[in-house]
Amino acid sequence: MSDAVVSFVSGPVLRARGDAPFAMNEAVLIGAGARLGEVIQIRHPEIVVQVYEDTTGLRPGMEVRRTSGPLAIRVGPGLLGRIFDGLLRPLTNVGEYVRPGVAPVSSELFPFEPLARGGDVLREGAPFGAVREANGRRLRCFAPPGVEGRIAHIVGPGLVSGHETVCTLTDAAGDERPLAVGHDWPVRRPRPVRRRLPFDRPLVTGQRILDTLFPVARGGRAALPGGFGTGKTILQQTLAKWSHADVVVYVGCGERGNEMAEVLEELPAAEDPRTGRPLLERTVIIANTSNMPVAAREASIYTGITVAEYFRDQGLDVALMADSTSRWAEALREISGRLGELPAEAGYPAYLSSRLADFYERAGRVRTMADEDASVTVIGAVSPPGGDFSEPVTKHTERYTRCLWRLDARRAHARQYPAIDPLSSYSSDAARLASWWEAGGSPRWSEQRRRLLALLEEHTHIERMSRIIGTDALPARQQLVLCSASLAIEGFLCQSALSKTDAYCSPARQASMLGLILRWVELGEEALSRGVPVATMAGMPIRRRLVRMGEDIGEGRPGAFDELRVELGHAFAALGGAAP
Repeated sequence: MSDAVVSFVSGPVLRARGDAPFAMNEAVLIGAGARLGEVIQIRHPEIVVQVYEDTTGLRPGMEVRRTSGPLAIRVGPGLLGRIFDGLLRPLTNVGEYVRPGVAPVSSELFPFEPLARGGDVLREGAPFGAVREANGRRLRCFAPPGVEGRIAHIVGPGLVSGHETVCTLTDAAGDERPLAVGHDWPVRRPRPVRRRLPFDRPLVTGQRILDTLFPVARGGRAALPGGFGTGKTILQQTLAKWSHADVVVYVGCGERGNEMAEVLEELPAAEDPRTGRPLLERTVIIANTSNMPVAAREASIYTGITVAEYFRDQGLDVALMADSTSRWAEALREISGRLGELPAEAGYPAYLSSRLADFYERAGRVRTMADEDASVTVIGAVSPPGGDFSEPVTKHTERYTRCLWRLDARRAHARQYPAIDPLSSYSSDAARLASWWEAGGSPRWSEQRRRLLALLEEHTHIERMSRIIGTDALPARQQLVLCSASLAIEGFLCQSALSKTDAYCSPARQASMLGLILRWVELGEEALSRGVPVATMAGMPIRRRLVRMGEDIGEGRPGAFDELRVELGHAFAALGGAAP
């Protein structure tokens, strides 16, 4: 028997009439195919539902059934190394869509190990067992938030499925609560934690321009806005591969199909540089391309952050890459328009800002319910139309993130990748992360970072002038600034994601390279004061070696930088500059 009947269908939105007591954000099933939807408006006896699947074939008179629960996904073992759609339904083959309706129950089996005994009191978030996945990773099975009691029964070691009851609790009211190795959790509800913790260390990305100039804290939030062709997707894939995170959740939200196909083909084939095993073993991919149902795109980032929070509750550091929140906002705008809501700026709904805040606020470094230190770091790409950074999604995103990595089309056209503009980007986390860098072997990190930013800023002002009067007409010191900044850009800030040697740069290697760049600047100023022409310094072979040091000196060779520093001093001494 149906709880309501469809009366109107418009794209991903339908209206239904019935006397059943529907609740806001309740998941519903539509028609004989059980297509999934969510109640987003209630005007009794009418409800408005956004449908998370293709609505082709839906018509008035079809039944709508309640599920008596919010839109939820199943979190547990079996997520790592897999590719899912925006509702966490497995995509078994690249280029193949899932069938409409509720996802079938997985038959995958996992080796289960009990960590508690009958009679033990189990608190929410406390582990009662552990499973080992096919890749060898051990995941704990814990009581979901809000569930606790005394263990009445728990199975012994053996193979279990993800939905099989392995533990039974008796709560304070005497009711029995069955527990499996996984559990359902509403995607729009943040998973609870004991408390939030202050930032104390960076999420090391291996990208020099990010780690040195604009570091993001572990558990922090970063925005990556950039127009078409500036390298957002490549940079996010690089971060997914090299960032110091235990688990990476990659959400392809509304991306073009050909770009998402590249991700789905390249990422599973990539090697994890930390273990030498396939990178996909510590990655969850949520793919929702632009031709998939628009309502599922709106839900995909909530699915991604819920998966990230689940692994955070395992005591892990998680990095979530959302590419891109602009396409998510466009889905929000389309659904809002079909609801007839009054549009705000650029046609987006008035609640765009609060929805973005809800998403980014789920990042953080926390003390979990199991009393462990863990984190979720969110890096959201933004695709402003026409590269207009004043549009609403970019502006609101900047309000809720502490790091802004703004991509510049001119730098991208000049092949200066990552094409991050050092003068319009910023990191509010840099000051509190300085102690981590200085304790890790870079005692002058703050000073060197400040000097490099000052050099780049001065370079921008002088470069504008040089376009008018020509470089040769500039005073010698300003010519030296252009030469020094060019060395810093080419030899330090530029970093090829395709390089076998320089795709990743450790903090120690970054400090050595930056120290050499700034030492060249110091020696150049001293040589200039002694009358050495800037053209002579620009043509020095040692300068070309500094430009190439990222490619020539790989990880694990600190002595090579010391040798290069000695050679640098001798080269300037030979010009009559500073002594080595």
